Amino acid sequence: MDIYQKLDEKRGWAAQGGRLSEKSAKLLAGKLFVRDRLKLLLDDEPDFEDGLLAGIDKGVPADAVVTVIGSIGGRQVAVIANDITSKAGTWGYQTFIKITRFQQLAFDLKIPLIYLVDSAGARIDEQKLCYLGRRAWGNIFHNQVKFSGAIPQLCLLFGPSPAGAAYVPALCDVVIMVDKKATAYLGSPRMVKMAIGEDVTEEELGGARMHCALSGLGDVLVQSDEEAIGVARRYLSYFPSSYAQKPDVSAASPKAAAVDLTKVIPHNQNVPYDVKVLIEALADDGSVLEIKPLFAREMVTALVRMGGRPVGVVANNSKVKGGVLFNDSSDKAARFIWLCNAFNIPLLFLQDISGYMIGSSVEKAGIIRHGAKLLSAVCEATVPRISVMVRKAYGGGYLAMSGAPTQPDAMLALPTAMPALVGPEAAVNAMYFNQIAELPESERAAFVARKREEYGADIDVYSAAADSMAVEAVVHPNELRDELIRRYDAYSRKRAEAFEKRNPVHPV
Repeated sequence: MDIYQKLDEKRGWAAQGGRLSEKSAKLLAGKLFVRDRLKLLLDDEPDFEDGLLAGIDKGVPADAVVTVIGSIGGRQVAVIANDITSKAGTWGYQTFIKITRFQQLAFDLKIPLIYLVDSAGARIDEQKLCYLGRRAWGNIFHNQVKFSGAIPQLCLLFGPSPAGAAYVPALCDVVIMVDKKATAYLGSPRMVKMAIGEDVTEEELGGARMHCALSGLGDVLVQSDEEAIGVARRYLSYFPSSYAQKPDVSAASPKAAAVDLTKVIPHNQNVPYDVKVLIEALADDGSVLEIKPLFAREMVTALVRMGGRPVGVVANNSKVKGGVLFNDSSDKAARFIWLCNAFNIPLLFLQDISGYMIGSSVEKAGIIRHGAKLLSAVCEATVPRISVMVRKAYGGGYLAMSGAPTQPDAMLALPTAMPALVGPEAAVNAMYFNQIAELPESERAAFVARKREEYGADIDVYSAAADSMAVEAVVHPNELRDELIRRYDAYSRKRAEAFEKRNPVHPV
């Protein structure tokens, strides 16, 4: 065998991974092989691959991780992809070196970094080489934090990501999880049983659906590897390659059919409606990508395009829990705002908010802390920011949803808007409590109804526009989309200014 045949043989052996073994075939069941995932993810063949021959001396193809530079939508990206067929995708010393070097390369090139995660975690038999010390597995997380907000970091979770490795998805901007395949947990079911005596299945403990609906770790739940890759390609289309650029504005196309929004938004503030219908009507056709649709559903966060321009939408959904703000919905919105602000994506707030949830249970759970987190994110945002008062805009919830005192670029309102410190029910109860108590019980309901009607009549969006200039414009619902497109076009010319400081001290 000559030296070139030897090269071809070694490269071929490394590229096939371990998928020919019976054990690896079981691990790959129902999934795509790592290099087949790359074929779907990238426009074409990778531009180049680093570290293909790592691990060859110990019989571990590519040392269980594939690192390539390629293109998505004509734009370069870096990909770090676990190979579950090669030593179960575990991290060894060469794996750690490859991952950290590629993270640094992505940052140096200022290109998005995509993690295709399918790994049984760190190798205990190599812990002496890379657990302790300044050059260790923990450098992976250090890099993720350091590069956060500088370049987009995506995680596609196809399989396991246990123990410390679970922080790879946790530290990414977005986590796309494959149902019934992806898992993430700090301790396995066997470890949980041994440590605390709890019997729990892997799916219950750290399954994709649990994380997307309950814990909030997952952002998008998909049903297959192919769907995960499709969502990732679409997600990236809204983002620039780094914080130093603005997202691309695509050619705008007219809406196929206009929706009469006067028929969508109920005049009666107590009648719920699905705000997703409003978002679809305002966005370019087929451009809505909802983030965390299964988590804290009273708040909707979505990436859309308006006139071809990427926009991040934060909206109260009265159809779920009345759209009231809870701990999780506050966290969900805050993180989405930080994401959009980091990468120069303008923000749109659709307000229909009666306030934060109240009561002893939410107070004990820290509703004030979580609410302050959302308020911090709103006030820190320097991207173009427009708020629309759709219906209710009450109290602290109004402020948290980018009310006028938080200095949005524009505060717009629809004729259905109802701005007030508190709604009629709470206001009348507060102002007339003693008087109501003194009335005969037979007269109380009529008195309360009359006072609520009087109070409601005094809540007038036109007064807000005329007297306090809290509202820049009152807009007809069917004219709102065009108004927003024109305003974003104007506000996109502004230069974002930030206070000079090391970093804010965020509420936790």
